[in-house]
Amino acid sequence: MYVPRIIITSGEPAGIGPDTCVMLAQMDWPADLVVAGDVALLAATAGVLHLPLRIVEYDASQAAAHVAGTLKVLDVPTARPVTAGELDPRNAAYVIKMLERACDGCSNGEFAAMVTAPVQKSTLMDAGFAFTGHTEYLAARTRAALPVMMLLSGELRVALVTTHLALADVPRAITRARLMATLRIVHTDLQRHFGIAAPRIMVLGLNPHAGESGHLGREEIDVIEPVLHELQCEGLNVRGPVPADTAFAPQFLASADVVVAMYHDQGLPVLKHVGFGNAVNVTLGLPILRTSVDHGTALSLARTGKAEAGSLRAAFALAVNLTSTLADAGP
Repeated sequence: MYVPRIIITSGEPAGIGPDTCVMLAQMDWPADLVVAGDVALLAATAGVLHLPLRIVEYDASQAAAHVAGTLKVLDVPTARPVTAGELDPRNAAYVIKMLERACDGCSNGEFAAMVTAPVQKSTLMDAGFAFTGHTEYLAARTRAALPVMMLLSGELRVALVTTHLALADVPRAITRARLMATLRIVHTDLQRHFGIAAPRIMVLGLNPHAGESGHLGREEIDVIEPVLHELQCEGLNVRGPVPADTAFAPQFLASADVVVAMYHDQGLPVLKHVGFGNAVNVTLGLPILRTSVDHGTALSLARTGKAEAGSLRAAFALAVNLTSTLADAGP
């Protein structure tokens, strides 16, 4: 039986990443679960949370299904001692080193997928790293031309044309080339990762009422409609532009495998209303498989026992499911 080896980066050390990793380890999993992080920090976290944990040093030659109460750790030491809830830019390089190790391990086949716990973007930038998010960082590391953020909860999938961008900058960023590339990536990766032969892609308009025939903006006429027409001629099942205020009604979602939103807060509030705490972020357009939680570092909850691990469980379960499905499908 195939046992995928999946690495989790434990994220900002002062946040709830270590907590949720320790909590995740309390379950059996049909995968080789490896956590990248400071071994002493993870052990201390288990002690504070009163959770049983036997730490095992990571050995690349041994792959076995995860047993509850154990944790296989790829040790990456922090630069400075960690105090829960207190950010320290001196540990920023530690966070980056975990991401580098996990990403490179996925690229060379050591790991089947990577799952990321949340990081504190401001701390990484304060330390001098040009870091706007996991999505952009991993794209640069793997030399991917265009990463596409997609969140999912249950059957609802929402992909984004633009991500961490000021709202005033969004219209200029939605070019024909970017939209065309985004939709092709969504189509290809729903086939590649999710096994959907002919993905049904619903594309939202940018403006209210999808521009109201140009009276509320021309992006739909000048950019979105021509791209959709060209892709339809290529055989892609894309439709739109659909007004965002009605697109998420059940009768419309029933005929779509994914909704493509133009900007971050157009699509994600709906998805997080449906599944916050259990939603998963998947980066499309990468040569590797990466899933992530849908929340931040929650500094005030670190080591209090009040953190929830639902999103990390969902992210890891999806990584297990997708890698196992791909292995069963064969070449």
